[in-house]
Amino acid sequence: MVHRHAVTGRRAALAVLGALVATGIPSAVAAEPAPPAGSLPSAAQTVGADRPPAPVLHAMERDLGLTAAQATLRLVNEAEAGTRAGRLRNALGSRFAGAWLRGTTSQELFVATTQAADVPAIKAQGAKAAVVKRTLRDLGAAKRKLDTAAARVSTRDTPLWYVDVPLNRVTVQARSKAAAAAFVKAAGLDGKSVGVKVAASRPRLLTDLTGGDAYYINGAARCSVGFSVTKGTQQGFASAGHCGRPGDRTTGYNNAAQGTFQASTFPGRDMSWVAVNDQWTATANVKGEGGQNVQITGSVQALVGAAVCRSGSTSGWHCGRIEQHDTSVSYPEGRVDGLTQTTVCAEPGDSGGPFVAGTQAQGVTSGGSGDCASGGTTFYQPINPLLSQYGLTLKTAAAAAAAPQENAAPTWRAGRVYEAGATVTHAGVRYRCLQTHQAQGVWAPAGTPALWQRV
Repeated sequence: MVHRHAVTGRRAALAVLGALVATGIPSAVAAEPAPPAGSLPSAAQTVGADRPPAPVLHAMERDLGLTAAQATLRLVNEAEAGTRAGRLRNALGSRFAGAWLRGTTSQELFVATTQAADVPAIKAQGAKAAVVKRTLRDLGAAKRKLDTAAARVSTRDTPLWYVDVPLNRVTVQARSKAAAAAFVKAAGLDGKSVGVKVAASRPRLLTDLTGGDAYYINGAARCSVGFSVTKGTQQGFASAGHCGRPGDRTTGYNNAAQGTFQASTFPGRDMSWVAVNDQWTATANVKGEGGQNVQITGSVQALVGAAVCRSGSTSGWHCGRIEQHDTSVSYPEGRVDGLTQTTVCAEPGDSGGPFVAGTQAQGVTSGGSGDCASGGTTFYQPINPLLSQYGLTLKTAAAAAAAPQENAAPTWRAGRVYEAGATVTHAGVRYRCLQTHQAQGVWAPAGTPALWQRV
């Protein structure tokens, strides 16, 4: 965590778009035929990956060593891969063992299964198949055993554990092999099935209404604004839980009175939201490189391997890659589950700031290790669970805000957070969610095959 103190490329991408769009799941895994070419927007068009903001491209060039054309193509490939992975996840069902991206432009999508008979169906979707021993459900169950053990044993020397999808195992990062072995044993797991990574570093909090702007808590600690949100008519912003507690007051980057923490969760999760006064207006903007704004259009969750960028009030705008989701981190102040690990650098004061993939909100900065001079690892609290937990609606440039529904319902509704695999009805037709996201008013299932599959 971060401690509480101080367009040539676009044309190239679109030229190959047709080859990257899935043409429908093969009949062997039963799905509806693909819509007629050009009748519906592609995945890249749906999430805005075909028109990336200049600050995103510039930072990807600098931090990932890409050309402008490669950065643009990477964003398009990642958007299309997310939809294909979602379709395969639904088709494989309980045999699904995860998906990830590789390659300079994320040109390689890997999808894992526990049955070799699924390989032809995976290849038919333009993905590379990996046949593995453990399903994603099995890996999640193993990690939950570590989570349970962490509640009764010290994790001082085992500060990090996560599901490593590409390696098809759960990994524990520890200060020694002995510490890792003791933690694994306490969880009742077979040591041979758990990977161990020995590292001396320990994650720390990065604490110190445009996403990335500074704000101050009770006139002392500093954090960074995450994403603008609404709850009914109340405006506010999402941030990290360790930045403040309910009732704590905030002032903005200009030292003007700003708002009050309404809810905060830490440890366990690292999420909070602040309601602002009428002198502040929620926007869809995140501060990019050179003060340029990136406008958020949704919250579609990116795959492992995808490019991601972060804004913070200390170190500014930096990019890297997503290494894994569902990571548990044992900070000195307490354990946090469900974080995403990245290669993006961060420094004290950046906590709470926004992570974006293209124009899609991903999460708010939690903590990490290293700095932006030597590089490092940073974790973020995913935004969709935060929105769902507090009943918030993400402020986007794509559509007017729609109030989240309080109770689960089979009918699709704007404002609700849908997990991959969730089933809804819309206009009398059943659909299954392909990628985790908060529904926007313009993303109704019938018109967004990038996010929904008719079943």
